[in-house]
Amino acid sequence: MFDIYDRRKFLGMALKTAGGVVAAGSFAEFLAACSSGTTSTSTSLSPRKGGSVTFATEAEINSFDPRQGAWDSTGLLYARTVFDPLFTQADDGSIKPYLAQSIDHNADYTVWTIKLRPGVKFHDGSDLDANTVKVNIDGLAKSPLTGPALFNLGSTAVVDTLTLTVTTKSPWVPFPIYLTGQLGHVAGLKQLADTSGKAQPIGTGPFMFKEWVPGDHFTAVRNPNYWQKGLPYLDSITYKPIPDSQSRGNSLKAGNVDFIHSSDTQTTADFKDNKGFTSINDMDSVLGEPDESFVMLNTTVAPLDDLRVRQALAYAIDRQKVIDTVYNGLTKPSDGPFPPGSPYYVANNYPSFDAAKAKSLADAYIKEKGPISFKYGTTNSPKNLQTNQLIQSMWKTVGINADIVQFEQSPYILNAILGNYQAYGWRQFNSPDPDANYVWWSALTAGKNGTQALNFARNKDPLIDKALATGRASADPAARAAAYKNIQTQFAIDLPYLFITRTIWIVASKTSIHGYDSPTLPDGGKARAMGSGIVWPSAIWK
Repeated sequence: MFDIYDRRKFLGMALKTAGGVVAAGSFAEFLAACSSGTTSTSTSLSPRKGGSVTFATEAEINSFDPRQGAWDSTGLLYARTVFDPLFTQADDGSIKPYLAQSIDHNADYTVWTIKLRPGVKFHDGSDLDANTVKVNIDGLAKSPLTGPALFNLGSTAVVDTLTLTVTTKSPWVPFPIYLTGQLGHVAGLKQLADTSGKAQPIGTGPFMFKEWVPGDHFTAVRNPNYWQKGLPYLDSITYKPIPDSQSRGNSLKAGNVDFIHSSDTQTTADFKDNKGFTSINDMDSVLGEPDESFVMLNTTVAPLDDLRVRQALAYAIDRQKVIDTVYNGLTKPSDGPFPPGSPYYVANNYPSFDAAKAKSLADAYIKEKGPISFKYGTTNSPKNLQTNQLIQSMWKTVGINADIVQFEQSPYILNAILGNYQAYGWRQFNSPDPDANYVWWSALTAGKNGTQALNFARNKDPLIDKALATGRASADPAARAAAYKNIQTQFAIDLPYLFITRTIWIVASKTSIHGYDSPTLPDGGKARAMGSGIVWPSAIWK
């Protein structure tokens, strides 16, 4: 539900850089040969200018400030509307320049040189320059929310008007991926001068802010001076949060909105083969690490600080029953963050459904410490509540009591950041490279409850930390793969996350809406069309 770095796979064969493109080496070639899992919405019509669309989103954001906003899929969709990222992902899995013109590194991957595109202006008329990007990165590094993701950043320096360097404390081979998501969207200096988090967004993006009524709608209008000539096509775009997935789908069917995105499998089942609508989904995508649906446990609070309880909870969950009951039978059980077919996947003895074993573990704990009871949180959607209730009933049969509590999504995310929870239904870990999970899995980001920390589960494991360090510093794909396989294995032992299944995302629209399945990069190449329900607003036309 909370993804600061929200794109897919980026793996370097010594991270060769050429012509300003960070190449994905042999792995990109592998990705290019595989299916993207996207249902085509292509049309022989030529793009046309004009018109407006309304896009129903699954949630609302809390701020347009990249230093303070807890940006999930909705947040990153909003961001792509008014901001631009420094880099993004191509459809072959490689990382390509966007606002930046190129990136290069020194021999040991500790100094990165970023060159910006000339002639780009913010919505207030100010110029995109190296100093503005430096202020953005420095501010993100100092933020309690985003700073932990950049704790390996040493310093930034302006070389000239359009060039800056980023120096890291230790080798950081996949550093460019961090500039594809929240950390890479560049805000203007006037917006950043307001530290309240309430300032209107000032970006370089295809649309300009018009109005935002939190919880009701956010509207942006075409940027007439956008640096990518010919874009965007629409006059305006409005986002309307509809948290309930069924209501969101019904709004599209009724014609009340033009677009929806959803991670609900019922929505996928309803729209993926429905000829009355067009859609794209990632059911069969091989572009790296998908979002995973799981139960996240705060490993520092009783009774979940006891491994026996976490093991009992894992053994008690019949993942296939959950998939058949709640996920429309469209997916398969997960046993870690990396799916079969990933270079990081390894069979890891994740606890399979065994009610008798679960009861035995629970009984042993109860005999020693008393009843097992805790709060089990979810967001306020009927589908999520149904999932929690089903898992709750499985736990109850082995003697474990979980009381379900519901929240709006924004406070739900903030509670996780602060550790103000015991168990949460959760969705996370989609990233362009496993290193983007460093901030979620490292002991260095597992703060005390009541303080901001991005290792939400507060799980601390020296073997995981060692593997994360290897994956970050090595340019050898084989060494990186071995490191992340070790992490997959340790998660099956530590059980901070009770994995259920991968998340399927779909974006569906009226048949009169086009372009979002075939966005282009500034150099004319193909961009990744959709990841985690996020498309390119600039590519949409009616």
